[in-house]
Amino acid sequence: MARQGETSIKLRDVAKAAGVSQGTASNVFSKPEVVREEVREHVLEVARALGYAGPSVTGRLLRQGKVNAVGVAAIEPLSYFFEDLWARQLMSEISKICDARGAGVALVSARSDERVDWNIQSALVDGFILLCVEGGERLVDVTRQRQLPYVALAIGTEDSTIPAIGVDNVSGARMAAEHLIGLGHRRLAILSTMIDEADEPGRRSEAEVMATIYSTSRDRALGYWQAMDAAGIERAPVFDTREHEAGTHAMMTEIFAAEPPTAILAMSDKIALHAVDWLLRNGLAVPDAVSIVGFDGVPEAAMATPKLTTVEQPMQEIARRAVDAALGGTQVEGRQVLQARLVLRETTAPPPS
Repeated sequence: MARQGETSIKLRDVAKAAGVSQGTASNVFSKPEVVREEVREHVLEVARALGYAGPSVTGRLLRQGKVNAVGVAAIEPLSYFFEDLWARQLMSEISKICDARGAGVALVSARSDERVDWNIQSALVDGFILLCVEGGERLVDVTRQRQLPYVALAIGTEDSTIPAIGVDNVSGARMAAEHLIGLGHRRLAILSTMIDEADEPGRRSEAEVMATIYSTSRDRALGYWQAMDAAGIERAPVFDTREHEAGTHAMMTEIFAAEPPTAILAMSDKIALHAVDWLLRNGLAVPDAVSIVGFDGVPEAAMATPKLTTVEQPMQEIARRAVDAALGGTQVEGRQVLQARLVLRETTAPPPS
């Protein structure tokens, strides 16, 4: 009578074959301590004979309505969560909080619209944290269909119906530029995160910066320029690095081929570290010849040689609020904007005389 490998066997089939109620059969697998030993052993023997391995964990969790897990989603390949310095730091903070709460973390990644739909809909989680560095509104639209708690990070839209947590990029960037201007720098250049969909890095006009769909890049440029306008100095040009090493090095070569700046404003620590590498390779001391300020406050900035001056995001607080919301705790209403802080280290000094 054994039907090993039969995938259609249900708990009710086991109960019928064992001559017990479905409730008793269920208790054998979920609450064995409440079932008499001889009954428990009989039901388990019948289950083995029928090829029934036990109730679906997924089904049980869904019936309970809670899985105690957070989904972290991005329209990026899985490697993004481990290779991007900002995403990696955020994941570290999220993981620490989830560990403390005994909760799990599921990474949800997809590049195409079809995979975004499937991956969001099939994720076994209580709620989502959306990393909206690219395709943010699309990610929000798909997630809303799950009708689970969610919060968007780094999203550009001002839509007040989207629960979002962000950092004040304009204020943070302005602090960075004011610091360099206060040291006496008057010739500056900006190394930017993504501005447009062009395949190659390159200099971008103010009009292109203002029209970009990438709000982080636009807002940080605005903050830098606000400080320059207030100081009465010329606005620094913006160079789109594509946020990778080759693009950053190419832009540094272009910048220093003309009248070189005495200071660089980098829109991410990742870009700043690539720029420092280029400067040192080309015999330009940091900060004696060129000063540089990053943005984000990733751990690598504090471990670099020289240690990077940067604008630090409150990542622990961002992660804490996001995890709490995703697990059904205090929900984020509208857009919460947190303040960054300037962290002075070893890559800034007055310009060379």
